[in-house]
Amino acid sequence: MSYTDKTLTCLDCGISFTFSASEQEFFASKGFTNEPGRCPDCRAARKQQRGGGYGGGGYQRQREMHPAVCASCGKDCQVPFEPRDGRPVYCSDCYTPPRR
Repeated sequence: MSYTDKTLTCLDCGISFTFSASEQEFFASKGFTNEPGRCPDCRAARKQQRGGGYGGGGYQRQREMHPAVCASCGKDCQVPFEPRDGRPVYCSDCYTPPRR
């Protein structure tokens, strides 16, 4: 199927934008059947408001980070979990995931 550029109007800001042939082809390859209702700037703003992405069908939320001290090098770091007493915490430079 051949695609041609289309001019659409953004639902949010009312500005006309081009839905290019290559974008249409990409949408079709992903199985999307609807044309975009928002211009690229409004889509980006909406994505930012929703937490930066689609994340597997739900909203992504910002991870809460906690201060810690690396058990290997002693460097201050931030980790995405609350450290527990007696359990070592490693910075990203020192952490090596376990092999399976």
